[in-house]
Amino acid sequence: MGMQISASARHFLWGFLFAACLVLDPTPGHAQVLDGQVLVSPKLISSQAAVVPGQPFEVGLLLEMAPDWHTYWEYSGDAGFPTEITWTLPAGFEASPIQWPAPHLMIEPGEIWTYGYGGRVLLITTIIPPADLPTGSEISLRAKASWLVCKYMCIPGSADLDLKLPVAASATQTNETIFSEFRSRIPSVEAPPFDLRWTQTKTGWTLKLPHLPADAKAELFPLPAGNLAAGHPIASGSNQFSMEMAGPFRGVLSVSKGPETRAWIVESETPSATPKQGLLLALFYGFLGGLILNLMPCVLPVISLKIFGFIKQAGESPGKIFAHGLAFVAGIFLWFLGLGILIVILKSGGSEVTWAFQFQNPWFNVVIGSVVFVFALNLFGVYELVLPGRASTAMESASSKSGLSGSFFQGVFATLLATPCTAPFLGTALGFAFSQSAPVILGMFAAVATGMGFPYLLLTARPGWMRFLPRPGAWMERLKQLMGFPLMATLVWILGIVGGQRGLDAVVWFLSFLLCLALACWLYGSFCGPLSKPRTRAVALFLAALFAGGGGWLFLSEKFASEGSPKSGGIAWVPFSTKELATLKASGKSVFVDFTADWCITCKFNERTAIATPAVGRMLREKNVVAMKADWTNANPEITAALKNFGRVGVPFYVIFPGGRADEPIVLPEILTEAILLEALKTLP
Repeated sequence: MGMQISASARHFLWGFLFAACLVLDPTPGHAQVLDGQVLVSPKLISSQAAVVPGQPFEVGLLLEMAPDWHTYWEYSGDAGFPTEITWTLPAGFEASPIQWPAPHLMIEPGEIWTYGYGGRVLLITTIIPPADLPTGSEISLRAKASWLVCKYMCIPGSADLDLKLPVAASATQTNETIFSEFRSRIPSVEAPPFDLRWTQTKTGWTLKLPHLPADAKAELFPLPAGNLAAGHPIASGSNQFSMEMAGPFRGVLSVSKGPETRAWIVESETPSATPKQGLLLALFYGFLGGLILNLMPCVLPVISLKIFGFIKQAGESPGKIFAHGLAFVAGIFLWFLGLGILIVILKSGGSEVTWAFQFQNPWFNVVIGSVVFVFALNLFGVYELVLPGRASTAMESASSKSGLSGSFFQGVFATLLATPCTAPFLGTALGFAFSQSAPVILGMFAAVATGMGFPYLLLTARPGWMRFLPRPGAWMERLKQLMGFPLMATLVWILGIVGGQRGLDAVVWFLSFLLCLALACWLYGSFCGPLSKPRTRAVALFLAALFAGGGGWLFLSEKFASEGSPKSGGIAWVPFSTKELATLKASGKSVFVDFTADWCITCKFNERTAIATPAVGRMLREKNVVAMKADWTNANPEITAALKNFGRVGVPFYVIFPGGRADEPIVLPEILTEAILLEALKTLP
């Protein structure tokens, strides 16, 4: 289905802040020029001739591009970067987000799908002025616009723009033709005037438009949350699209009929059997997990004692016994729902992630994999989670009261005392819950509470059934240890995902971090018990934090973050450094430098077809050439300076420094082929 850009690469793209430093012509508001050709002409235009106090009006960023050059939509696709506008407005003014007209699909060589605009585009923003503006005055609307324009190479550009308008009691409309043209292409949130028939498949979705007019042309563009990588909507016929993706589809449907184009925001239907079944299955597993908790060593012996206590308090009255059971279970629910509410509060500041999309983020997989591993160690007995003494004493005091309130606090207290057993199951629930909506989070914790409280409700309703309870014994400890193996199996599955996202090296670094984490847990379990001396406990905690934190920094922050997909073509790349390049040249080594970026279409195509090939890899090894990658995806002043030394303002750019001789560097063309690169490498000593 074409190339998919990893979520981590897309996060890097949002850190692309250097466009303001790379304007080809630094004069504010001037066009972007390359070799005498105007690539992009930016301009601010208004929908009305004056500002009316308190009356919203539209301002558009007009980008006019040279033939065959294009900029990008809000979701750029497999490469590229969307245009950004940063407003500097007078006091009291407000600006809406950009209203993006429907884009065009551009399929580049190598099956690289991007979405953007050629020719010209108007990005409209609604400006809301304050109501107390004095008429007769003049206001200035300033904007910093930055964009990426691509053809055979990609060049960042930016401009400081200024639009001055008078303030008047009324205003006439202006620039009506161009505003009307692009306003009609802004997607509507209303339903389109024809049927949308969604069908969920094993690998994604199919969309059919059975009543689309025969002379109309439809295009479908993905608009994923957080600009994560999305599947390509493949058109199969004039009125059908299919997409391979995890989770629901959200995007823009554009329909052109003659010169008229209209667009709508569309989403796959949520009443789908598979997501419902998936959610119900997850809730059932939550109930089952809560039920299994009662078989753990710290919970099972308590059940009979609690039921006998209820019978004693209630004087063997069936109604009162059941009432005590309900109060006890209410305490269990308070604990679990309290955790759920806490998660909802913590999560309220973040963005929603649809079903299963969280696993597209490698860092999410690292976090949830670490949680699963730590809780598996707990089940294996490496360490125990113990409620702090003061909290335990306070809860025990509250639960010692008689009556229904005492039974209620006993439920809370019993759940807290069961923390060493509940934590592993809560860890899995937390990993699921953090990626779901508030109702699903609360539903999951309610399911766990229902499972744990079910035996108490059953046995307070039928106390005689307690004779069927299994007797405590060594089997419970073995069961607890056995439950650790499914968690380890989950970790193996997560490691497989990480390997697919970041390569074998990333799995090795992740396992190295888990080794440090295991040592930290062992130190905690061996030397931080209630009978340990304070000094011993302090030293053990310090060492545990050192291994966990130091391991995370050493093996993840540096190594894991820098590792990409598995190396192809047998090329061992080294990161670009001016100092390292000078050292290699001084030592007589030949160096091939690839100036590239994740948002560069041509770079990706060249890497696939001309660089990362077995023949090039063999030639680099035969000639003992060092392959150096200058990754310009993020702002890098050193790479920027190196490009400027060669009179370049964009990527791709390829240069070979011959070793052992004073020849001039060999500059290769932007459109690179394997034959051109091999021919240049053959000339090296």
